[in-house]
Amino acid sequence: MTSRLQHELNQLKKSVLTLGAAVEDGLHRAVKALQERDEKIAQKIIESDHEIDNMEVDLEEECLKLLALHQPVATDLRFIVAVLKINNDLERIGDLSVNIAERAKFLAFQPPVNLPLDFRSMADAVQKMLKKSLDALVNMDEQLAGEVIDTDDRVDNMNRDMYQQIQEAIIKNPGQIESLIHLLSTSRHLERIADQTTNIAEDVIYMIKGEIVRHKTEEYQHKKK
Repeated sequence: MTSRLQHELNQLKKSVLTLGAAVEDGLHRAVKALQERDEKIAQKIIESDHEIDNMEVDLEEECLKLLALHQPVATDLRFIVAVLKINNDLERIGDLSVNIAERAKFLAFQPPVNLPLDFRSMADAVQKMLKKSLDALVNMDEQLAGEVIDTDDRVDNMNRDMYQQIQEAIIKNPGQIESLIHLLSTSRHLERIADQTTNIAEDVIYMIKGEIVRHKTEEYQHKKK
């Protein structure tokens, strides 16, 4: 590997981590807006979406330039391909955070829904998954990436429980159906973010081992035991 290519790969890693930090902050603020019924925070997230989009486009162009100019092979090629995929996953998480902010903005002006919905635990689990997936990327840590993959089923179960509770509440409280549907959408958005963070973790494993574990999650978990 030439010193120039090494320098540009290091810059690429910094760029994807900068995007990751921005996306992580956006998710944190979206959850805060939902929990605190804060319309102003929600609006700021919605207005800043273009910044994430621009970073995603710049990062993709950076990857394509490296592929064209250096024609990397082996580990370097895997790294760039994985960054391209992670870039897309991060941008999608940014979009989903905006969706949560839009739900939060609507709910901020509605009467509170009197249900024991445990959004905090679900949101905390999803935020931890995102942080771990980015830490796994920074440190090339297969074990940490595996922990993210392991957590995805728990978030899926939380989403199913939330769906069941809200479905029952819609029947009992038809006057709050619009708010309840927004809460249901929020749960679904959180579950989709968990899926995207799992994709990132799988791509980190691909970087490290050259092994594609997407669609083989159960097999990968079994190997670790």
